[in-house]
Amino acid sequence: MPRIIRNILYIAIPAVVTNVTTPLLSLCDVAVVGHMGSAVYIAAIAVGGSMFNMLYWLCGFLRMGSSGITAQAYGAGDMPGTHAIVWRGLILALLTGSLFVLLRYPICDGLMLLIDATGETRTLAMGYFSICIWGAPAVLASFVLSGYFLGLQDSRLPMWMSVLINVVNIGVSLTLVYVFRMKIEGVAFGTLTAQITGCVFAVVTGAIKYGVPEFDFRRICNFKEISKFLKVNRDIFLRTVCLVGVTLWFTRIGASQGTVMLAVNTLLMQMFTIFSYMMDGLGFAGEALCGRYCGAHDDVMLRRTVRGLMTMGLIASLVFTAIYFIEGDGLLGILSSDKVIAGKCQEYFGWAVSIPLLSFMAFVWDGVMIGLTRTGSMLLSMALGAGAFFLLYMVLFPVLGNHGLWIAFLSYLFVRGVTLQIVGRRYLWYSSR
Repeated sequence: MPRIIRNILYIAIPAVVTNVTTPLLSLCDVAVVGHMGSAVYIAAIAVGGSMFNMLYWLCGFLRMGSSGITAQAYGAGDMPGTHAIVWRGLILALLTGSLFVLLRYPICDGLMLLIDATGETRTLAMGYFSICIWGAPAVLASFVLSGYFLGLQDSRLPMWMSVLINVVNIGVSLTLVYVFRMKIEGVAFGTLTAQITGCVFAVVTGAIKYGVPEFDFRRICNFKEISKFLKVNRDIFLRTVCLVGVTLWFTRIGASQGTVMLAVNTLLMQMFTIFSYMMDGLGFAGEALCGRYCGAHDDVMLRRTVRGLMTMGLIASLVFTAIYFIEGDGLLGILSSDKVIAGKCQEYFGWAVSIPLLSFMAFVWDGVMIGLTRTGSMLLSMALGAGAFFLLYMVLFPVLGNHGLWIAFLSYLFVRGVTLQIVGRRYLWYSSR
């Protein structure tokens, strides 16, 4: 096996396991409420999940910014630099998470206003949010720690953290819902318990494996390093704003078509979620390896890594397309026993099947660009993709309805990938000259 493939798999396999188990946190919630006998529970979880997706995605820079910069410092042999990075990120994460808790009521009201859910769906979603928000400091700290470990070329520790989170979530949720009959509140407490447990595990295990990072106040407050940290995080934050805008609008338009259509889109989006977290495993490998080779100024291995990642991404997309085409009905049946929703899903199933081939380039290149800390290119691709989404939505939705919404979403994914392919190839070409 070529060296570059071994390097990728060494990082990617545990990361893939992490990202296969990560959507189980959402899938478990959907599956549990999907058998409660009413579409309103699925709709409430969809709304509540979207609220946290918006909130936490906006803080995704805490993980992505930490991994790329840490990997470059690691490649350059600057271990004190990696320590400063993780402390800088943890301070910001804990401050931000605490602010979310303090402002939970206005945040909940504002997010609910954007999603525009009504009736019982709104009431249940607000109850779910009011419980899960207490896990914000733990979730954001886990983002930083995951990025830090990945930058150190360690994707196994985040893998075990993710596995633990999902085991705890499934066990606590099922116990509270089916033993104590708590319904959606039980699902929320299961999620909260799992998030706190995962963070504690990461802190303790990381300290045992790597030691407690040195707290060098002067290095942490270094102006040049803070400026780079803020620039990277600014670009990722603005990129995430575009991402959240697309996701929010997709959910909002689904909700505007009624509870059944919102439930249909939610179930079909789980297929996108499964594939996206699988592809993010390769993306994580790109972050770690490309950042390491960039820090070490090894352009040869950098270019070979990118080629290997793209080849493996294409193969994965073909495999997932085949799986969805053959076994898609069985997957939807696991998520919901509601025959009305399952029947309606068939009408839009073809769009979900096409997700892998149209989106794999975006996932791979995102990882590469994070490792290179070329976050401006990521922002450009996301802005163009979001522009394509809203333009096509305005043109197609009035004519094609929910089909038009799905076409707009798939175009958004494809435009992102093509843009990064063009920019990335130009960068690698000129960096090798």
